[in-house]
Amino acid sequence: MSEETRTGSRVRLALSLLAAGALAWILIGQQSSLDAAEQQTIFMGGSPRRADSEAVNTSRLLFPAGVRSNWHTHTWGQLLMVEEGEGRHQVRGGPVVAKGPGEPWFTAAGVEHWHGAAPDEDALQLTIYEGSVEWLEPVQDEEYLVTPQR
Repeated sequence: MSEETRTGSRVRLALSLLAAGALAWILIGQQSSLDAAEQQTIFMGGSPRRADSEAVNTSRLLFPAGVRSNWHTHTWGQLLMVEEGEGRHQVRGGPVVAKGPGEPWFTAAGVEHWHGAAPDEDALQLTIYEGSVEWLEPVQDEEYLVTPQR
């Protein structure tokens, strides 16, 4: 390959990279201005900033009928909500509580609890928590199979 051909190839590569960078800059700039304009129409007094954290865990858990977690605690608490079906939960020493779709509940940090499905109905649960989980002993049938409160 001649020196002239190598130089031409390098120039084409440099121009291609420059063009790709310019296109990305234009697209990002347009997206940012669209986001800012859109935010001005849905928020008053300014725009919120995202405060995402990799430490926040979110899961959608499908508990088949009769399935429940072990007793456990969370270092920063846990927010749960049933999306479909009937869920159950209990804080140690408290009553078993039934929850239906759209009914959220929060368990504070360090509180021993369990959650799962009703004995005869699946439950799809959304769970959000930060930090770690300490898993404890299984929930016994005598604890689980009581008439729940609503």
